[in-house]
Amino acid sequence: MTTLATTAATALEQYTADLAEPPPPPPEEPWAVQSLADGAAGISLLHIEIASRYGGSWRSAHRWITSAASGPISAADQTGLFLGAPAVGFVLTAVPPAYRHLYVSARTTLHQHITDLANRRVDAALARIGRGDLPTFAEYDLFYGLTGVGAYLLRTEPEGPALERILQYLVAFTRPLASDGRGLPGWWVRHDPARGESPHFPGGHGNFGAAHGITGPLLLLAQAMRRGVTVHGHQDAMFTICAHLDAWCQHGDSGPWWPEHISRCDLDRSQPHHDAPARPSWCYGTTGIARAGQLAGIALRSPTLQKFYEDALYRTLSDPAQLALVTDSGLCHGWAGIYQTAHRAAADALDPRLRILPDRLGHALTASGQPSTSSTPGLINGAAGTALALTTFASKQAPSTGWDACLLIN
Repeated sequence: MTTLATTAATALEQYTADLAEPPPPPPEEPWAVQSLADGAAGISLLHIEIASRYGGSWRSAHRWITSAASGPISAADQTGLFLGAPAVGFVLTAVPPAYRHLYVSARTTLHQHITDLANRRVDAALARIGRGDLPTFAEYDLFYGLTGVGAYLLRTEPEGPALERILQYLVAFTRPLASDGRGLPGWWVRHDPARGESPHFPGGHGNFGAAHGITGPLLLLAQAMRRGVTVHGHQDAMFTICAHLDAWCQHGDSGPWWPEHISRCDLDRSQPHHDAPARPSWCYGTTGIARAGQLAGIALRSPTLQKFYEDALYRTLSDPAQLALVTDSGLCHGWAGIYQTAHRAAADALDPRLRILPDRLGHALTASGQPSTSSTPGLINGAAGTALALTTFASKQAPSTGWDACLLIN
């Protein structure tokens, strides 16, 4: 093992020790343990991966899973992949075969609630499209919307009717909205990027990110097609999204980049208000967008498309100016998400340059990802997510549990 890999492994041991015991659920927010982003559900993925990869005791993983399921698990219409029944259900998909018998009843019950949730939410979303109303992030995004529920179903019942309905919804979702005669993109949301009202975003905005924007649906459509799961109009929907990304692609000295979002004013003048690329994160930046484009190229059997996005990823993650904008080690917008995405992209790459990225980025991840008493414990922005990326880097192997499917990069 190299010195750097040893440093990563040491950091990983410390993270695991620091997260050994789940605290009691917060009395004022008992549902918080069901959060994949910040709660016990997300942290349990670290212990599941550790036990699966290294063959250690299952006790820690079971304690965290039990904590996540310690109260009534919500399957309300506001729940999604990162909170409630879909979050806990996703965690149970990561349990290795030797321990699945412990959770058979829970998986069966949760799965039924999640498929019911999917059908209710598709009905509501199609009704909204029929009215010509603008959507919200919560309807479609990866964190709490139908894209995230689809990510769970792609893991559990890829040939099932619930995923089929979500994919059919995404096809309808990509068609232009013409309620005001302007033919807005179907994913144009009625709020600003912070889900509120803003004078800078009158009439809402169009979002490009993997977490809350149109890149999330493209990731799900591509991952499904890659696995042979398609619906009528599937390919056309992907081409529509790719055409939108192509139309808004900006070209600089460091290669292609995309705005995080556009306003109605930007749309009218066909020019984003961003004048330079933001941080190259998984959630909003070129890293997540490029992985989606690469997967679309693979699914559509278009080497030209695949190579374009691979070049964009390589150039972005080789640009010191963009990398200098990364200031934390987390999965969402930090080094862990960048590293994990690059690792997955390199494994699929036609461009041989991508294969050197994981080692290079692993240096940055290890340097930024040392345990700290000030770090938060959660998955998406905290210690658990950083530690999970370190398991990949320390072993130089893809996750044994497929935990990063919650980011749709796998």
